[in-house]
Amino acid sequence: MEWNLRSCSRHGHVTYAPDEPEFRAKLEASTPLGTAWRCLRCGSYVLGEPHGHGPAGEAPVLLRGKALRAAFILRALAIERWVRGLIVVLLGIAVFKLKSTQVSLKELFDRDLTSLRPFFRQIHFNVSDSSTVRGIMKALNAKPSTLTLIACGLVGYGLLQVLEGIGLWSLKRWGEYVAVVGTTLFIPLEVYEVVDGATWLKVVALVVNVAAVVYLVWSKRLFGLRGGHAAYEATLHEVSLLEVEQAVAA
Repeated sequence: MEWNLRSCSRHGHVTYAPDEPEFRAKLEASTPLGTAWRCLRCGSYVLGEPHGHGPAGEAPVLLRGKALRAAFILRALAIERWVRGLIVVLLGIAVFKLKSTQVSLKELFDRDLTSLRPFFRQIHFNVSDSSTVRGIMKALNAKPSTLTLIACGLVGYGLLQVLEGIGLWSLKRWGEYVAVVGTTLFIPLEVYEVVDGATWLKVVALVVNVAAVVYLVWSKRLFGLRGGHAAYEATLHEVSLLEVEQAVAA
């Protein structure tokens, strides 16, 4: 995919007229239809007046190439965080409701489980060995204070996921740090879940989260890695106004 053209097709071209003649000559072209200016993002020539002008050093620094691809990946991660956060918050709300109806639900569960025991015996299914049933019974037998802690923890974690998504979508550096720290804290728990009872969903979730942490730390140079924030900003400037001609030739 040509990421630069894709972005220009959605947001429009960005042209700039530098004051310095040597730089201006690289971006300006005369045509029978008038003066055209080279887009700083995709390198295409656009007829009409430039969107901005001034010293070359003040030219807008745009996301191009790999930086644009990275932005697309971060926003895909943001959507995944929002979906996960919504699900977890809804689970927390469900636990709050469970707390208020705990007694009636337990009675209903006990009655239905008793009526189903003959069927379980026919299919040779041992209810006592079912981790799902044990988990439900444990939740139903939990103290109200325990359910409150669980519900608060779920809602808090869900809101953290939403916050991560906002930071990632807006391409803010604080969002990248929040995403890395928040995801890393729960990786040991996800490893335990996989070891305790591996399913394809648990494995996929673990792989996605580990890959997201590695990608963010490495590509965004977080925590001082590969020169840190200063080096990351320098890579953006390398593909700005003075690098457009080389990028187009390539």
